[in-house]
Amino acid sequence: MFLHMKFSKVYAAYFSGTGTTEKMVNAIAAKLAEKFGVAVEKFDFTPPAVRTVVKEFESDALVVFGTPVIAGRVPNVLLKYLATVKGNGAVAVPVVLYGNRNFDDALIELRDILEADGFKPAAAAAFIGEHSFSKILAAGRPDAQDMEVANKFAADVAAKLEALEEVDEIIAVEGVEKPYRGYYQPRDRKGTPINILKVKPLTNDNCVNCGLCAKVCPMGSINPENVKEVVGICIKCCACVKKCPMGAKYYEDAGYLYHQTELEEGYARRAEPALFI
Repeated sequence: MFLHMKFSKVYAAYFSGTGTTEKMVNAIAAKLAEKFGVAVEKFDFTPPAVRTVVKEFESDALVVFGTPVIAGRVPNVLLKYLATVKGNGAVAVPVVLYGNRNFDDALIELRDILEADGFKPAAAAAFIGEHSFSKILAAGRPDAQDMEVANKFAADVAAKLEALEEVDEIIAVEGVEKPYRGYYQPRDRKGTPINILKVKPLTNDNCVNCGLCAKVCPMGSINPENVKEVVGICIKCCACVKKCPMGAKYYEDAGYLYHQTELEEGYARRAEPALFI
């Protein structure tokens, strides 16, 4: 008798500053759970406290695992934590969200990280989300069209897994095998590198010190007692900017603003998802 794969549950696991990765991972996980008749369990490792505890997945779980793309790679601030995650042979679907420029080597890097953690990456995808720097670059994405693609992707992944007894080889995806390409480096019109690593958000007089920005910062870098103080590193996820109800957070660094404009003008076309099944 032919045996097909069965799962105890589907996980939606993600790091998501502004919610685009969260939205996509949850959608794919929900469709897969529906196909396999099991429950979805969310694992949001965006809050800093969550990343202080080792996460271990069941061997019979199916894990949709998502991160945003920063500078064409998996965010380097996550690498130490991701190395501690234990897959225990669970099947994984790595997913990355990028801001309409390119996902470069982020997807192949996430796939390799998950394999090293003991997962079996069986399918993968790169989707597009509204760029963290911008309100017009890939505005509103993932949108309805993206969600249709995500649902079809999940259905196709389910069909693949239903036809297998086990995952015996990891999915091939677009990207450069190790060593990966370096992190994307923005440059000005003269070709001079623009370094925005130390740039931090500012706060205008609209601020009512509600503390929401400190709560949503995935690095725990905003002082909750005085939200004008950014006491840790800023990864430019712009969660504080986009989620502030008063529009009080902003950037004014010249290099940051130049790069923002460069992205908005140079990558205005509609990028499409890349699917690997």
